[in-house]
Amino acid sequence: MNAKRLILLAFSQLIVALDYNIVYVALPDIGRELGFSPQSLQWVVSGYAIGFGGFLLLGGRAVDRLGARRMLVLGLALYGISSLAGGLAAGPGLLVAARAVQGLGGALLAPATLALIYSGFAEGPARNRALGAWGTAGSAGLAAGALLGGVLTATWGWQWVFYVNVPLALVAIIAALRLLPPDPARGHGGFDALGALLATAGSTLMVLGLVSGPEAGWTTLRGLGSLAAGVVLIGAFLLVEARAREPLAPPRLLGDRNLTTSMLVILFFQSALGGGYYLLTMYLQPVLGYSALQAGLAFLPLTLLSMVAAGRLAPALLGRWGVRTTLIAGMLGSGVGMAVLYAGMSADGSFWALMPGTVIWGLSGGFTFVAMFAAAGSGIAPTEQGVASGLATTAQQIGGAIGLAVIIAVANAGEPGAGGLRTAGWVAAAASIAGALIALTLKRRPTAAAQETTTTSMEGINR
Repeated sequence: MNAKRLILLAFSQLIVALDYNIVYVALPDIGRELGFSPQSLQWVVSGYAIGFGGFLLLGGRAVDRLGARRMLVLGLALYGISSLAGGLAAGPGLLVAARAVQGLGGALLAPATLALIYSGFAEGPARNRALGAWGTAGSAGLAAGALLGGVLTATWGWQWVFYVNVPLALVAIIAALRLLPPDPARGHGGFDALGALLATAGSTLMVLGLVSGPEAGWTTLRGLGSLAAGVVLIGAFLLVEARAREPLAPPRLLGDRNLTTSMLVILFFQSALGGGYYLLTMYLQPVLGYSALQAGLAFLPLTLLSMVAAGRLAPALLGRWGVRTTLIAGMLGSGVGMAVLYAGMSADGSFWALMPGTVIWGLSGGFTFVAMFAAAGSGIAPTEQGVASGLATTAQQIGGAIGLAVIIAVANAGEPGAGGLRTAGWVAAAASIAGALIALTLKRRPTAAAQETTTTSMEGINR
């Protein structure tokens, strides 16, 4: 794969990350102008998570069946159209619906981008470097999202955090049509429509139940009822997949220890990250009184450090330590960094009290993000990379929904202000450390350095 195509894929990942983070600093303005309640405001974030998490398995299989190029272009088109609708929204309902469609676009775009990287680069140093570039773009999107969200909200209003996606998506579509080769012909096998319906409905209901719990109550029909119905449908999906001729998620993938462990680690990582960004926003603006622009600037060190770690540290550590050790170290470092950061929160605190934790969390989180997706794609056949990346990203989105729901519940149950936010932050830090313990069960694989030594030795013998 040439450099231009990799730049396109990295740019597509930047759009996904930008859209994830750009809304956070605009939330107070959105809530005030559109009439969201403090509890319902989370739906600006959660509506996206429902669309993204609910359709990822379908999106991943569509990539394998219909082609990564087609799904990349379709996902970008949905991003652009829904972003325009979001900016034009005059009430909460339309905005949340637009965010859900953005999530659907992400459910096609994310697995397409990863599948093109997995299929375009052989497993090992080349793929690690490509994933490093992809992770750097993701971190750049988070950094740009935080800063750009603050600038746009302060200058032209919250609507522009959505409008900005329209030209970015258009540029990426034009580049994709010019740079990516046509999708190869696919077989004429079936698509497992029943499995697709069950997976989509089950995932959507599970995420809906998780994000509804803090607002509607965990024992309500919308909270516990949706969650229970989602679990039942996912169970039915697994039964259908075991008997399907062309399963949406082949059972051998669901039984792959490396992939399932990676999915659990991703779930815990994202539950800590998603809740952590929300808490930091709520601390900087309502507690410390920062403006949207000041809050965006305050996020900048965290995401710039993540960029450096993803682009520079991750490939080097993966080559020297291997995926398993890198992932364990990253999850532990993220947990410690978050704990230190939240310990610095107080009613009369300052930005500088957050910096020690910011440095540890930013660096650790940056190389963890690359390592966990390197683990998820390891050993998977090229024809199943789409659904594998869909499974991994589903875990990411469900983890984000779980983290946000739990964090909001803990923060609201604690003492008002910095005290409740600090307690909830420690819960997020504990989730990251739990992910490190799960990563211990990953299979040990030879590091790139060891493989290179072995190859050199064999060449010497052959001579």
